[in-house]
Amino acid sequence: MNYDAIVVGSGFGGAVAACRLAEAGLKVLVLERGRRWEREDFPRGPDDDWCFDVDAPRERHGWLDLRFFSRMAVAQGAGVGGGSLVYANVSVPAERFAFDSGWPEAIDFDELVPYQDRVGQMLEVAEVPAGQVSERYRLVQEAAVRSGDGDRFRPLPLAVRFDPDWNYRLSEPHHRRHSRQTLNVHGKEQGTCIHCGYCDIGCPVGARNTLDLNYLARAEQLGAQVRPLSMVRSLVPESGGYRVTFQHLEGAPTIRHERAERVILAAGSLGSTELLLRARDQYRTLPELSPLLGHRWCANGDFLTPAIYPNRRIDACRGPTISAAIDYLDGSDGGERYFVEDGGYPDLIAHALTQLLSRSATASMLRGGWRAVLAEALKENDPDRCLMPWFGQGMDTADGVLRLTRRWLEREPSLSLDYRVAASRATVQALCERHKRLSAATGGVAIEPPSWRLLDYLITPHPLGGCPMGENRWDGVVDHAGEVFGYPRLYVLDGAIVPRALGLNPSRTIAALAERAMARMLA
Repeated sequence: MNYDAIVVGSGFGGAVAACRLAEAGLKVLVLERGRRWEREDFPRGPDDDWCFDVDAPRERHGWLDLRFFSRMAVAQGAGVGGGSLVYANVSVPAERFAFDSGWPEAIDFDELVPYQDRVGQMLEVAEVPAGQVSERYRLVQEAAVRSGDGDRFRPLPLAVRFDPDWNYRLSEPHHRRHSRQTLNVHGKEQGTCIHCGYCDIGCPVGARNTLDLNYLARAEQLGAQVRPLSMVRSLVPESGGYRVTFQHLEGAPTIRHERAERVILAAGSLGSTELLLRARDQYRTLPELSPLLGHRWCANGDFLTPAIYPNRRIDACRGPTISAAIDYLDGSDGGERYFVEDGGYPDLIAHALTQLLSRSATASMLRGGWRAVLAEALKENDPDRCLMPWFGQGMDTADGVLRLTRRWLEREPSLSLDYRVAASRATVQALCERHKRLSAATGGVAIEPPSWRLLDYLITPHPLGGCPMGENRWDGVVDHAGEVFGYPRLYVLDGAIVPRALGLNPSRTIAALAERAMARMLA
């Protein structure tokens, strides 16, 4: 065996695993399909490497992996740090009710509390300081109060470093000179937040506590080897361990092999599930994998409703991308459970939208109803000043199925997703209607996305399931510690093992499950 453990992927499951394995003195290799992103490398212009193309990864291995399926689009990070590179910093524990059903008996709310706390400490989570809240934050709080739900409003814990002395009244408050640069406990340089709004596309001052700056940094300090641009292709049991075959995406297109006693798959809901599907159904190297492989997939109820505020300045491009929520997860809205959040976006998107709307062909389409409101509002305003993206998650039904299908003329099967929108329509629509009411209560006009209203089409940055936890191979793909049924020392530790929707941002729960699995493995 070349290594004691090979970790495939470096997101919220893989980074935790690599760190704890290295702390235990094991020889660890991390294979990450994406590149290592430094501040100066973040994509900014139209010709930069934005997208990771799974069909042509050698030619296009950018920041974001965006997949389009028949009823669903899925957005994932690609790089050292996985999903932490593109998420909105929200690190919130799942609520107690989310563990009432669907999980193995060993997993419940209380069982995960110490591991949720450990993740929060490692990521240095903090709420936005009271003197730094954004206009979006104030809008969400006002909407809750005006709707009679002020007690449901809550600031969110964020994996971000804040300077208590920073405020919006500073001269050029978003200039980089206002970020205080220091070394963190892992020897990585980080700054403090200047509320520039670039969270999802790479913080230019290093204020976000992404996984490459903590868990992975700690792992590498202790000797773990991280190999970027290494795309795993297959997995084969061999000599009491596993042989991992991967392709390096830069330079000569060589196929390489490494062996380890333990392998931890942490390539995300789509990535880990696809690797196991190919091992069972295409290459037949792991033929005894559970028949539930690919099942219990869900979108975690993600939904975004834009709202126009003709007479109010929103500044959606400033402040942390998400900072506050209104909690309706108690099911008081006709039994539907969801979590409303503010949403932001970088001004790069606002500028592109402004250019689009300035074209006469586009303007001629904006007639009647909300289109007229949109056209009028944007006539005198930049989109970032009057556009509010109401965001949120809900408890959609985990009845999606990932499988391999071979299309006409394809050399090998590709991953497909069958997601039955009908079973989750009521939850998604309830969230959308809540967005409309909150908008109206604060002087805005919400626009139900035509992609949903006309096509039942959704997009999620929080895919869950595909390798669900269970009590046995007829009930799940992995056990309560992430170990694959029938294949000792093969683990899955990422969003794929979460067997149901959480109704809020899942990163803290995924990392906590990985912390618990490592504690048990290394005990």
